Amino acid sequence: MEAKGPIDDQTYTPEDAQKYDQEELPFISGGSLIDSRTSQLNDILNEKLEEAFHKQTSQIIFHDLAKIAIEHDPIDLAHAVVRLPSSVRYVVYENLPDLEAQMIFMVNVSTSTRIAIFRYVSDEEIKRVVEKMAPDDAVVVLDDLSERRRRRVLDLLDPAKAQRVRELRKHGLETAGRLMTNEFFAFPMHTTIVEVAAHIRDNPGIELTHSIFVLSDENELIGYVPSRNLIVNQPHVPLRQVMRPVLHTITPDATRDEVVDIIERYNIPVLPVVDNLNKLLGVITNVVEIMEDIADDTIASIAGTGEDFSENEPTWMRFLWRAPWLVVTLCAGLVTATGISHFNGEAWFTVVPFFVPLITGMSGNVGIQSSTVFVRSIATGEISPGTKREAVVREISIGSLIGVTFGLLCGVVVYGLNRLGAHHIGEDPVLIGTIVGAGVFGACITAAVLGSLSPLFFARLRVDPAVASGPIVTACNDVLATFMYFLVAKIVFTILI
Repeated sequence: MEAKGPIDDQTYTPEDAQKYDQEELPFISGGSLIDSRTSQLNDILNEKLEEAFHKQTSQIIFHDLAKIAIEHDPIDLAHAVVRLPSSVRYVVYENLPDLEAQMIFMVNVSTSTRIAIFRYVSDEEIKRVVEKMAPDDAVVVLDDLSERRRRRVLDLLDPAKAQRVRELRKHGLETAGRLMTNEFFAFPMHTTIVEVAAHIRDNPGIELTHSIFVLSDENELIGYVPSRNLIVNQPHVPLRQVMRPVLHTITPDATRDEVVDIIERYNIPVLPVVDNLNKLLGVITNVVEIMEDIADDTIASIAGTGEDFSENEPTWMRFLWRAPWLVVTLCAGLVTATGISHFNGEAWFTVVPFFVPLITGMSGNVGIQSSTVFVRSIATGEISPGTKREAVVREISIGSLIGVTFGLLCGVVVYGLNRLGAHHIGEDPVLIGTIVGAGVFGACITAAVLGSLSPLFFARLRVDPAVASGPIVTACNDVLATFMYFLVAKIVFTILI
């Protein structure tokens, strides 16, 4: 599509960056993530895209979008294009300056953007873009095609490239086999450095990672050579003399959480993926993207929503993502209300409802703290099967200490307020203070037990423990803490009256 018309936009220059770095943004402390260079660039691109889209004629819209596509980095455009309606995102892609930029753009955009672009491009064009990608990136992109169209594109690809993509697609989603790339450098142990260097020069399409892998005569993985050693050692030296042992590997069926756990714990830049015979199948290098995906899923679970944080979806769609989770909260509220109405009229229940918000607020925070700490400890490996009992006891002990401390504090404060006449409840201040204090204590212990046991329960069911911090546990905690408060209030009232 050819863009015509006057050019009047400004590009994002180093001077723009310096200007934004020197400006002091209101209500934002210096050095925060919100005030970062990339966030400022996102704002600039978003403003340009919105201005272009709101022009009066489609010709000017396409011209301005084409100009933005030429002037900006394709990675930045991939993050900013979600602001546009899906039907217009193809214009940005089409006007990228070259095939390399289109490849980078397609790798970094969201699934919905790729699907929108695929509606307008031919199989042959998709083939040209995919051929420039690493196999692991090609798998991600081709996953957004229909099965029939994916087969057509794979048939168009170079047979060797297509075979590498098919091999990766055999593995399950979110496994090490799907996350790895099967393009890497591995050589027999007798290969010399000069031979390795020549082979690397002859294969510029394969990315040179941090490590060159070394294989035995039986083609088993036995070591690696840091790429720096290709420079500092003599050309005639064989790899077996400069190699280091491979201490950590992973199988292709391992989960992405296991991948991140190993890479984080041992601080290794490249993780080899091997089969049961220790044959090298691929390597995993891009752990940052994996961690981002895990973080997004975890945050969504904790928040109680399945929405895609990277997409600029309409309000009604985000409502549909959030609504099902909130049904649990609605049901819990109705159960609590039914319980309150059931006990209404009891002599001991006269003063109880006034302090229900206090009880649910305190217990809710205690439960969220316990479950969040527990989920984090599970994720980081601090809690193992052998230490989970100790961890549960520790969290319940903390909850008990919180319950005693704040129960006494609340009881004394409520007693004082009633003695001074601040509360017009009409009951004995000692009775009211004792009921509230004991209720806070019981609710906090209940919340601590639920907050610490629920992640283990979810993990045993093979459900992400982060769900335990979401609306399900929050709602259950409100119900249990409220009824625990009712039970304690009835017992205290019976003893003191």
